Amino acid sequence: MATTPTLRPVTPDDVPSLATTLARSFATDPMMRWLFPDADTREERLERYFAILYTRHYGPHGLCELTGSAASFWLPPRTGDEGEPDEELFTELGGVLGEHTTRLKASYEAITQYTPAEPHWYLAVVGADPAARGRGHGAALLRSGLARADAAGLPAYLESSKAENIPFYEHFGFTLRKELSLPLDGPSVWLMWRDAA
Repeated sequence: MATTPTLRPVTPDDVPSLATTLARSFATDPMMRWLFPDADTREERLERYFAILYTRHYGPHGLCELTGSAASFWLPPRTGDEGEPDEELFTELGGVLGEHTTRLKASYEAITQYTPAEPHWYLAVVGADPAARGRGHGAALLRSGLARADAAGLPAYLESSKAENIPFYEHFGFTLRKELSLPLDGPSVWLMWRDAA
C-alpha cells in the first residue's frame, strides 16, 4: 500500500536539494526549454534559477514546502507591492538567463496582464523529480496549499506551462480560463482558476 508523502517547510539548508529536484522536474518543460535553450547547460542553470527564486522571492514571501522528491512555492494574497517581483530579482535571474532575460521579462509582463485582481492563493511552482512521478508527491503539495486557501475562504490560481498537466489540475477543481501564447515566439501557458471549496 502506498504511503502519503511527508511534507515539511523548506529551510535555507534545503536549497541545493530543492533546486536539483525542481531542475530535474522542469528540464523538459516547454517554457524552461525556451528560457534555457542550451540543453548542455539547462539543468545547471535551472538549479541556479530555482535557488534564486526561493532565496530572493518565494522563501521570504510565500509558503514553500517539500517532500523527499518534490517541492512547491505558493504565494498568499498580496497586500500592496509585497510579494511582487522587483528589479533586483530580475537582475539576479538575468545572471542565469543571460541573453534570454528579455524572454523572462516579456513572459512575466504578458502573464501578469491576466492575473486575477481578487485576493487568491497563487501556485507559482510545483514539481517532482521524474523518478518519483506518480507517487503522490505533487498531489500532496497541491492539497496542502489548497487546504490553506480553503481555510481562508479564498480561491487559487496557477499558470500551467504544460498542456498535459491540465487534467491533473482539473482533478483538484481548477478550471481553464485562458490559453496564452507568450511573446517572442514563446510557448503557450494555460491560466487556471479554482474557487474556494
